[in-house]
Amino acid sequence: MSIKIVDLTVENLEEVPEVEYIPYSCKYCLYWESPEEHAKLPFNAKKERFYRKLEWLNVVSKSFGNCGKLAYLNNKMVGYAEYAPSNFLPNSKAYSSGLPDEDAILIACLYIFRKEARGAGLGQILLESIISDLKNRNFKAIETFARKGYVENPSGPMELYIKNGFKIHKDDPEFPLMRLEL
Repeated sequence: MSIKIVDLTVENLEEVPEVEYIPYSCKYCLYWESPEEHAKLPFNAKKERFYRKLEWLNVVSKSFGNCGKLAYLNNKMVGYAEYAPSNFLPNSKAYSSGLPDEDAILIACLYIFRKEARGAGLGQILLESIISDLKNRNFKAIETFARKGYVENPSGPMELYIKNGFKIHKDDPEFPLMRLEL
């Protein structure tokens, strides 16, 4: 089994494959970056969604630096992760557990989208890669809205984060804000 994690770039965003469920591909999803457009644009408006995502990635990469990872299993892309300061992820204001802290980087997505690749430890490896990246860049903390009791969630299951040292920072019945001090 060959596993490879690479940084998400404007050059490789287009390579993110389509999947059979909403919103068809992480490269078209605007849930975190532009919630109004995500709700307004039909899911089949792939070209508009892709260009909006590409524009977001370009702006964040220039301002913040690397903001995502792609996971490959046997040379097939199977996972996607996206993270940035919460001001680049406006939908982070919509969660009832409360706003992310300004000193933290928010993991918006950490998702193994190929169902056949789940359970192989790829989410763990992807998370470790993000933690390592942000530690090397001297950030203070990482936060995420994990989901309680449901593993099929694009932000990742709460258990994955707890296993990696995250603590509930601001509790919520469904989406607590988890935090890891770096």
